[in-house]
Amino acid sequence: MHVHVLSLDVTITDTSPDSALRAPGAVGAPAEQTWTPRLWGVLAVLCAVLFLDGLDVSMVGVALPSIGAELGLSTTSLQWIVNGYVLGYGGLLLLGGRTADLLGRRRVFLAALAVFAVASLVGGLVDDGTLLIATRFVKGLAAAFTAPTALSILTTTFHEGPARNRALSVFSVFGASGYSSGLILGGLLTSFGWRWTFLTPVPLAILALVAGIALIPRDKSAAEGGHDILGAVTLTGGMLLAVYTVVSAPDRGWLDPVTLGSVVVAAALLIAFFITENKVRHPLIRLGILRIGSIVRANLSIVALFGSYLSFQFMMTLYLQDVLRWSPLKMAMALLPAGLLVAFGSPFVGRLIDRYGTPRLIISSMTSLSLGYAWFLATAGNAPHYAFTILPTMLLLGGGFAFGFSSIMAQATDGIDDSEQGLASGLVQTSGQVGAALVLALVTALVAGGTADGGNGFAEFHPGVNLVSAVAVVGLALNLIPLLRRYRPKHT
Repeated sequence: MHVHVLSLDVTITDTSPDSALRAPGAVGAPAEQTWTPRLWGVLAVLCAVLFLDGLDVSMVGVALPSIGAELGLSTTSLQWIVNGYVLGYGGLLLLGGRTADLLGRRRVFLAALAVFAVASLVGGLVDDGTLLIATRFVKGLAAAFTAPTALSILTTTFHEGPARNRALSVFSVFGASGYSSGLILGGLLTSFGWRWTFLTPVPLAILALVAGIALIPRDKSAAEGGHDILGAVTLTGGMLLAVYTVVSAPDRGWLDPVTLGSVVVAAALLIAFFITENKVRHPLIRLGILRIGSIVRANLSIVALFGSYLSFQFMMTLYLQDVLRWSPLKMAMALLPAGLLVAFGSPFVGRLIDRYGTPRLIISSMTSLSLGYAWFLATAGNAPHYAFTILPTMLLLGGGFAFGFSSIMAQATDGIDDSEQGLASGLVQTSGQVGAALVLALVTALVAGGTADGGNGFAEFHPGVNLVSAVAVVGLALNLIPLLRRYRPKHT
């Protein structure tokens, strides 16, 4: 991993000590950046946090069957181990990104990272399923502030263009490496006990916190832009309730009075938020950002990418361990090729973005995902063979993720002023998390329904794979339409 990081081509033209940390667009900002040791250190801290996020998600995913067996949790309850995190993460991402813009990115980043470490420690010590889900919710809250803040620190530290694209590629490598490492570590650690999958991130988070204190430059809170309290309350309440409704509806029922009431209240809060943002002097979100077509497409693309990929992994984890009775380590090794492909492929995506642009790479990503799911459906039957079905699928999905993640992140933040980088970063990550929660909730309902109907083998998972396939195809279509319009023949 370090070899790939250090092999990036870097142009050095300005040797002033602070040039590497000047924001793009600032007075006297250089055309090219000097990648000083401190700049590399800042990037390393940011990458470490993304590494931790990928590590945590994949390790917990591997441990789900063991957690369910020890704590007596059903498949529907197990999704809350995942979606408890998503609930806090998706519900507060926009607020987290904007808070970093207003209060200072360094301060918000370090405080949230400390909370993440404490929540990880507590999660490894509890004996109750409800308390475990609660710690996951708190970790999601912390990640809602660390994730957009880390990305906004990166996008304001590296100039828009080749430097930022390369930094985003390195950023993606560490996320994929964390995910890949988490699969292996999760398999090994679960053999000793699932609690180790929660405790392992603690020392790593502490190290990242200490390094962040030493390396991340101090910044000031926004000189202008008051705190939109009403907007924050209505947005946070609406998002939390919306995500909760999505992830609880399959268990409670989509037509249950509580579900319908939650939908109404969440919609009312979000409508109130949009009304508020059009009236207040310093809105939490400048709604004009939603009129930029490329940003809207990036946010919808991340829904297709995360929603389909994470849901497919959830199904494969349950199938390989619960149906085929594979060990956690064997299951992790089976899914590892996708993560490795992302880790080794992502360093080159920055150069591809420079050459071909983000729209074509996102289309390539969605095409690879769609082909992966199509191959799986065409060849799986009721007992998918690993070498013929699962392995080619994981390679296609890994390629799709490698092309898609960096490209989507670059497109979602391109052309955005530094003062709104936290907002743009939080917006795209909110879309990814809420989209993943929605697709996973629907997939869980379909899988649970197949089990209730007496399905066996892989038959009970087929409806879920059909759904994630449709999500990927829709993501491909959304990105193809603008490209087709551009090349449509014009008639006199």
